[in-house]
Parts: sequence; structure tokens; C-alpha cells
Amino acid sequence: MYKFKILLNYWKLAEMPFLQVPSSLHSILFLSPKPFFTKFSKTLISVSNMSNPTEPTSETVPQTPQNYPTPLSPPLPSVSKDIELTRAMSASSKSSLFKLSRSDILYEDEWLIAVNKPQGIYCESVLASVPCLLAGNSAESGQLNAVYPTMNRMTEAKPPELHLANRLDRDTSGVMIITKSHKVASKLVKAFTNHKVSKTYIALCVGPAPKWERTTLKSGHGRSKFGVWRVYASSDVGRNLPGGSVVKDMVTSFEVLSVNGQGSLRELSEFQKNVTNVIVVEEKAMIDADAKKDEILVRAFPQSGRTHQIRLHCQYLGISIRGDVKYEGVYEWNGRTYEGHELHAESLSLEHPVTGCPIMFQAPLPCWASQALQSP
Repeated sequence: MYKFKILLNYWKLAEMPFLQVPSSLHSILFLSPKPFFTKFSKTLISVSNMSNPTEPTSETVPQTPQNYPTPLSPPLPSVSKDIELTRAMSASSKSSLFKLSRSDILYEDEWLIAVNKPQGIYCESVLASVPCLLAGNSAESGQLNAVYPTMNRMTEAKPPELHLANRLDRDTSGVMIITKSHKVASKLVKAFTNHKVSKTYIALCVGPAPKWERTTLKSGHGRSKFGVWRVYASSDVGRNLPGGSVVKDMVTSFEVLSVNGQGSLRELSEFQKNVTNVIVVEEKAMIDADAKKDEILVRAFPQSGRTHQIRLHCQYLGISIRGDVKYEGVYEWNGRTYEGHELHAESLSLEHPVTGCPIMFQAPLPCWASQALQSP
């Protein structure tokens, strides 16, 4: 028989009719076999000294919560969980069968390749399909080598070391760069980190038509205590968040291209970075839920590289991206359901990591963007 020395709180014992405890005692010495202790272990409180029940312990002293900043964008809608799970399963199936075609290639040289990623395909699947594409190129060059044998020795090289230079969300389409060596990958990572790469995106949003034609939004960005990306006040940048991360700055410029089909696709060079209409986020957005909803095609210029940056800023502006259920975008619109958000990485501009020459990769508009520029 195992014996345990347990000090029992008087008030817990008083609830047990089979134990008679003198009112003058606050605790007693209790000896019991192991089975009894196991049965009532949830009721018994083990302490080393209960001579003074009012003395505070580590369990009774309230813990002061850290003063974390409050997110200004709403939490994920409850409906998004099931929809996102279905989309992820569908994308996984499609991605396992995906193969790049020559029509997906925007640019290629001996150091890198730029591709137009389709919507609903994971970046890793695009990367995995590149060797097959390059092998096809080798097969074509092999025909020349049969005619000119010396060419084979000249073009022999080890397999390329493929890396993703940038990533896109599963449902975001558009420009992706894949490097063919570690050295080039390192240079491009440095260029992205130092904000030496200019990016533009096209998004189809649903909400009240903005009163501005061009604007710049400045806010904080970080994960809330539930691990979800949220918008924070600009003044919260640098403050600690749950999990040890900090609020980082997030800046995006926008221009309206069309509203309900009325508008046009401006040239990239027409956008002026010195936008006078600047919104500095310090409080929650005031969105009129009953206002008339329009289809707005916007071009976004992210000046920082935060996760889900454009999606979060569109949500804050009250013009969530169509199909983006994670950030309050409509799932059903005009009698149709959307299986992914409509966001497109339109262009990347940078200095070539080897030659140093300025270069721009631009992906053609997807169908939904072209249709949004046409009057109904």
C-alpha cells in the first residue's frame, strides 16, 4: 500500500459527506492507498504549507498580462475556415499534376527564369516542374549537338541549382522568378530584402467606390495572439506581439483603374510615387456595411514586403478582394461563387543580378482583369 501525505483544504473537505472535519481545523493529514488518491486527485490540493490559507501563492497571485497592441482589422470570418480547407485540397490536387508550358515562360537566360504562375497552384509545384521544362529545352538542343558534336562539349554543364526568388500566395497569379544557381539566388534575396525590387499587382475588389483616385496607406503589420495576420496602428510599429514577434511597418500605394467597367489600364510609367493623399492608420476603419457595392479594379504598389499586405490593406479600405474570404471578400457575387481571390502579380522591376542592367518582367492580365475593364 502506497501512502501519500496530502494537505487538504478545509472547504473542499466540507463538501465530502463521508469525511467529518472539525470546524476548528483548516487542514488535516490524510493517508490513503493510491487508488483513492487517483480518484480524488482533482479535488485534492497539494501544498507544502497551508498554515495560513490567506497567504498568497504563485497560483493565487494574478498574472499581469503584457500590454500588447490591439489589431485594427477584424479576425477571420468563421465561414472562411471550411472554404479555405476546400480550396487547399483542390489546389493540392491540381498542383500535383501541374506542368509548366512554354507559354508560361515570360523570360529566360542562363541565370534565371521568370514564369507566369497560374491561380490555385502552389509555388513549390511551379519550382518542381522547371526541371522537366529545362529538359525539354535540352532535348531540342540535342538535335543540334548531333549535327555539331563539338557543341555538346561546349554546352555540357551540371544541373541548375533552382531556387524561388519570390513567393506568391496559392491563389495569387503572376510573375515569379526562379534562379538557376545559389549565387544568383543570394543576390536576388538581398535585392528583395533591401527593397531594390519594384512590384505591381492588379486586384479586383468589391465595395463602395473609393472617393480617391490614388492613395497611399501606411500601417503596422503583425500576427495577433491567434497567429492571424492583422493590421495594426502605424504608431504601434516596433511594439512586441504574442509569440515574440514585433509590429512592422506596411506601406502600399493604390490607384483606381476602373469602377464597374468604366476606366482604362494605365501604363506603369504613369504612376507617380509622390502621392499626396496619404492615410496613416491609427484607428479602426469606419466601413458602411449598407453602402452600395461596386466592382473596383485597382493597381497596388507595395513598398514593403509583408505577408498578405495587399489583401489586408484592401480589407482595411473597405474594398476587400473578390473571393478573398479570409479577409472579408465576397464568396458569392452576382450569382457566381469564386474559388480563389482575384489578385495578380503584374510586374517585377529590378537590376539583373549578373549583368546589372535594368529589367522588367510583366505578366499578361488574367481574364477577370480584362473583363473588369469592359463596360457591362
